[in-house]
Amino acid sequence: MYQYRQGRPCALRQGLVAGVSGLAIALTLGVASASAQTAPAQDDEETQVDEIVVTGFRASLDAALSIKRREAGVVDAIVAEDIADFPDLNLAEAVQRIPGVSIDRDAGEGRSITVRGLSSDFTRTRINGMEAQATTGGTDSSGGANRGRGFDFNVFASELFNSITVRKTAAAETEEGSLGATIDLQATRPFDYDGFTLAASVQGGYNDLSETTNPRGALLLSNTWNEGMFGALVSVAYSERDLWEEGFSSVRWAPAAAPGSTNSGGFCSPIGVPTQNPANSTANGTTATTCATGVNRPAGTAENIAAYNTANQAGVFVPRLPRYGRLTHHQERLGVTGAFQFKPDDDTVMSLDILYSKLDATRQEDFLESLSFSRNAAAGGQTQIAVRQAAVENNALVYGVFDNVDVRSEQRYDELSTEFTQVNFTIDRQFTDTLRGKFYIGRAQSEFSNPIQTTVTLDRQNVQGYSFDFRNNPNTPVINYGFDVANPANWAWRDVSLGTTLAALPRSEIRLRPNGVDTTFEAVSGDVAWDVNDWLTLKAGLNGKTYLSDSYEFRRTDETVVPTLPAGATIASITNLLTGFGTNLIPGGTASSWVRPNLDAVASLFNIYCNCNTGVAGGDFTLTSITNGNARGGNRTIEENDFAYYVQADFNTDLGGMPFRGNVGVRKAYTELIAEGYSSTGGGSRVRGTNKYDDLLPSLNLAIEPMEDLIVRFGAAKVMARPQIGNSLAGTNYLVPTTSLAATGPNFTASIGNVNLEPFRAKTYDFTVEWYFAPESLLSFAYFYKDIDTYIQIIRQDLPYTALTGLNPSAFDPSLCTAACSGSTVFQLTSAVNTEGGPLKGFEISYQQPFRFLPGFLENTGVQLNYTHVESEIDYCNDALCTAFVTNDLINLSPEAWNGTLYYEDDRFSARVSASYRQQYLQNVPGRNGNLIEGKNETLNWDVSSSFNLTEQVSLTFEGLNLTDEENHQYVGDGSRQSTSVYHHTGRQFYFGARYRF
Repeated sequence: MYQYRQGRPCALRQGLVAGVSGLAIALTLGVASASAQTAPAQDDEETQVDEIVVTGFRASLDAALSIKRREAGVVDAIVAEDIADFPDLNLAEAVQRIPGVSIDRDAGEGRSITVRGLSSDFTRTRINGMEAQATTGGTDSSGGANRGRGFDFNVFASELFNSITVRKTAAAETEEGSLGATIDLQATRPFDYDGFTLAASVQGGYNDLSETTNPRGALLLSNTWNEGMFGALVSVAYSERDLWEEGFSSVRWAPAAAPGSTNSGGFCSPIGVPTQNPANSTANGTTATTCATGVNRPAGTAENIAAYNTANQAGVFVPRLPRYGRLTHHQERLGVTGAFQFKPDDDTVMSLDILYSKLDATRQEDFLESLSFSRNAAAGGQTQIAVRQAAVENNALVYGVFDNVDVRSEQRYDELSTEFTQVNFTIDRQFTDTLRGKFYIGRAQSEFSNPIQTTVTLDRQNVQGYSFDFRNNPNTPVINYGFDVANPANWAWRDVSLGTTLAALPRSEIRLRPNGVDTTFEAVSGDVAWDVNDWLTLKAGLNGKTYLSDSYEFRRTDETVVPTLPAGATIASITNLLTGFGTNLIPGGTASSWVRPNLDAVASLFNIYCNCNTGVAGGDFTLTSITNGNARGGNRTIEENDFAYYVQADFNTDLGGMPFRGNVGVRKAYTELIAEGYSSTGGGSRVRGTNKYDDLLPSLNLAIEPMEDLIVRFGAAKVMARPQIGNSLAGTNYLVPTTSLAATGPNFTASIGNVNLEPFRAKTYDFTVEWYFAPESLLSFAYFYKDIDTYIQIIRQDLPYTALTGLNPSAFDPSLCTAACSGSTVFQLTSAVNTEGGPLKGFEISYQQPFRFLPGFLENTGVQLNYTHVESEIDYCNDALCTAFVTNDLINLSPEAWNGTLYYEDDRFSARVSASYRQQYLQNVPGRNGNLIEGKNETLNWDVSSSFNLTEQVSLTFEGLNLTDEENHQYVGDGSRQSTSVYHHTGRQFYFGARYRF
């Protein structure tokens, strides 16, 4: 079957899931004996986080349970296990240990999170109590540059923070904007420690794929003076990371033939086939005997006709750019925190928090690919390909031998930088014995720049005997390029001297696309709390914030025109050889070395970074922005002004002799949106749109203890999340009311933004039972239900250009459709609309326990397990007018996920092994290029960590990440077909080091 998956079989995955479930049941047998150990009663002082001395992983777990236990709502937390020592090296990978949280990775490192099936667009992140957003760039398959609302956790070193709190239920006092959860990242402050504190760590990292070694280090200094009146803290963390990412990708699959806008025109039919393809065209040189000028049709033999008929079907999908590639990543991450606290009297604490992070990265992508399957007749593409042999399985062309295929060697180089700065000032004041208040003001700015994004290509035209074969492995096919790809003499620099006719295609390219996005939050907030009596507290507050997202992009006017090589320059002088590709990855018969462009040589030869016209033909490297139709869409601004106020009542009393606490309140939020951008049509006109809406958001959280150490919680609320700015993975603009038009091919597309989108809105209900049956132990069950009333989705529809003109006469004026475009040309129109959504429901099971009841050294072991199941029924529009719907899972929702950690810890030695599983999930509905869906397959990641205390101050550390070298496996297809679009791996990562603390 075509859906066979390489690597560990599904049966093993299912066995692991069952095994973890069985382990949880077996270990729960220890609950009975452990529960005999009566937990001491906890008073308020004992549950304060700043009273806990964190000295190890077990203490970290206990501190997190204390946070969870004392909250009125549903909360989970992770606490640093030592000073400047978080349980995981990456914030996203740390937070995935929390029930209901899954992560998405880029270049082998956690980047974004999903909470209870809701992606980062539905989750708010606060740093030191203030909402913020950090954005960075990534590979195209992971969404590229973050131009939306999501938070990129890989910007920060984990050593900068001492706790992460995930708030899964809403309260009136918590700022609006989340359907999934509110994530609180708290950096360390000087009053967290008693007097002088010093901690330092140094590590060396090694990646077994790239075989590189990198440094990592952290330092924290803190002190207090004048009997705790004043305190100052500074921490610094620095790391470097070098790795390779290798594998196969296809840039999605598309229909092999018409009808529709997502195919490239079909294959060239043999002579004599009744319905000739392509049809006769004087412009293209197409006749009954030629596919194009100088390209003969295949003979009308029975074998050729059978192969053509097998492959050339609208219901058969072909890989658009089948390719192998290596991505070479380099990262340098610097983080600095400064915290200053002043306590002028017993009733006042002033805190100034400063956070700075800088993530610098380079990424070089080297791909060996075939172009023709993704290009139409005007681009010299698929309509010139002759099919010699073909095999179809499950509506996918899994094998073929072809003539007249254009092959390309491509190198892309990116320099990326994110600079994040946040400053916020907080005053906590106890006015009287019963009245207190809190005030903060802050500003957070994330500046992402991609100043160099350059692509250079070499090409070979009309290769004979090209083949691919997915039959033995759908993820790593055998590809025969039909020539020696490691010989520079077999490649061409197809320059401006070839002209612009069809016979000149493909032309080599020099693409220059610098871009960036600046994001700023400015916020001010005031809260007061009045203890009416010993069981009731009334709270009120207001806050305002401004959110600004400013994106920009530049490009060359014509990226497909390059200068002629000057005298003395050859292909050999502007290339080098990629070697050693695909160890233990690619099948026999596939190239492991190939000639690739040498970007530095090309840049020096042609002065491509001059931002000027060099004066030679094809040498205009001037960069333009809003005057460039290909770059205008990347220039846009979103400004959002939010204001909210709330009232809330907290109570802590008895109900029928049972401790009973909680809160009830209501929040009123106002949103004003201004969106500006430049349409890619009509000469680049500036467009501006506004929208206003308000929301009344009641909330209720109840917690009752029917028996000692047993807590039952209930929560209900109305919640909202503001619309996404765009979908980076799908390349789609949501909010900015601009239009785009690609009318020159090879793919004819158009889009319309929608500033009037309503926010996501939902009613949420939570029910939780928590049993703290022994010290440091928990067994809990949580059920959640979210009724999503308002949803936002992408609609893709095929329309002739005349229909586009009818929708927007100025943006899609007939004069903009010339040359390869005509009124009957079918375009794929993309837009975002509000739909009714649907329900999301699920449950979480958590089990945590140290095995003190076991004999011998086993008493130092323990376990932390959690399992999450989520279901959703979202009604997606299936036509232009939303008169027909298809029901599917929510995007980014994994129906099943689990995490497990087994640990050992005594006075000198600590070790743990962790596993994290995430079931496959959807990434786009509907998918691009005629696919119903796009998704990512399941992942199972294994990590280990250990430390040995040489003295009370010095310890040795070891950490191993991604021990099974788990692949990033993305696909496109429908309910039964899963065609691989990405299959990459990044290798195993190991860290050895030492820590010092005083």
